[in-house]
Amino acid sequence: MINLILLGLPGAGKGTASERIVDKYHLTHISTGDMFREAMANKTPVGLEAKGFMDKGNLVPDEVTAKLVEERLSQPDIVAGFILDGFPRTTAQAELLTDILDRLNKPLSSVIALEATEKVLINRLSARFMCKQCGATYNKFTKKPRVEGTCDRCGAHTFYQREDDKPEVVKNRLEVNEKMNAPLKDFYQKQGLLTVINGEQGPDVVFAAVDAVLSKIN
Repeated sequence: MINLILLGLPGAGKGTASERIVDKYHLTHISTGDMFREAMANKTPVGLEAKGFMDKGNLVPDEVTAKLVEERLSQPDIVAGFILDGFPRTTAQAELLTDILDRLNKPLSSVIALEATEKVLINRLSARFMCKQCGATYNKFTKKPRVEGTCDRCGAHTFYQREDDKPEVVKNRLEVNEKMNAPLKDFYQKQGLLTVINGEQGPDVVFAAVDAVLSKIN
């Protein structure tokens, strides 16, 4: 079993790496956003608790998010292991996660951080666009649709660029994320779980480096 956290600033390549990891190792990809939506749709007690905060325009407290994570990690589809996406974001959340994994007897196997310079990240994010129908992500330099103007995943023909991927917004977004990411890397470095990989390399090279780490665990 592989239980993994993938860290990295927006544009570092986490999405592409996650897809390849799931394909090869059959891990369950757990996104915080998906968890919230699923729990609220299913009206679980924790989902309703989270919805109460969100309906008032408030941030969901760490303790509630942690309960949601524990609920999701307790489900039977986590057979081969998991990749956590979007949690933890802070050291306080990392400590809550440690307690959760201790209770569930599902210790972390590894924490992989993909790193790239600010210039590379700004170029990548500014070139990113998405399918309006299914949300599939593309890049005008590195990941164009196979057929121009047609989404590979769903066949739709309408694309858009997220507001926070526009160049004027990206720089501030990266600075905010780095302030959260740096303490997390320190937290997991001290536990001997962190591996840093150069995310500026091509997707095949990045995945080969990730695969080298995971193959030693599996």
